[in-house]
Amino acid sequence: MDWTALSVSLRLAAMTCLLLVPLGLWLGRALARARFRGKSLCEALVALPLVMPPTVLGFYLMMSFGRDAPFGAFWHRLTGEGLNFTFTGILLASLVASLPFAVQPIQRAFEAIPANLSEAAWCSGLSPWQTFLRIELPLVWPGVISALALTFAHTLGEFGVILMVGGAIDGETRTLSIAIYDRVQAFDETGAGIMSAMLLLVSFLTIGVVYGLAGRRRWRHA
Repeated sequence: MDWTALSVSLRLAAMTCLLLVPLGLWLGRALARARFRGKSLCEALVALPLVMPPTVLGFYLMMSFGRDAPFGAFWHRLTGEGLNFTFTGILLASLVASLPFAVQPIQRAFEAIPANLSEAAWCSGLSPWQTFLRIELPLVWPGVISALALTFAHTLGEFGVILMVGGAIDGETRTLSIAIYDRVQAFDETGAGIMSAMLLLVSFLTIGVVYGLAGRRRWRHA
């Protein structure tokens, strides 16, 4: 069992959720409420990682992160470090690859809230921020939980994008899914099977805990 690779995978998944779910709340609410020309294009861009082959997405991200590319050059000037083959690089790549899993469930939850509900809250004296915290957020909580679970599980099992951007540097970019691939390439089916079972178990337990907490919260408010 490659515990180092498991540690990298868990750290990557946790940080992706920590950064992406708040962004998903903001973007999902904006897409659900806004009416503007080009909205369909924005929604298509958000959903694009769902249909792009991971190696293609990883290739474009790898090229964008290079020091000859505008974004890669900007990052190097800002931090003095590159992005390819680093944990920061695979984290940024994971944010892009998992974006639709964080945004779409939250967007659908906001779309299910009647527009006149927020207007009634404003007429009752609540500010837009108070309306969001007291009215909207509790109603979209199931969507937030779904976004959290899907983002974590997808990041934990991501392979193609991470391999293209990060390679397989032990303790830095070598995740458990890459370690499983390496074991298969070495014809170590037993080792690959053990790590696959561990990845399955961690994913199942994580999703179970997240949905369990959501169920308890709904039960308390019932």
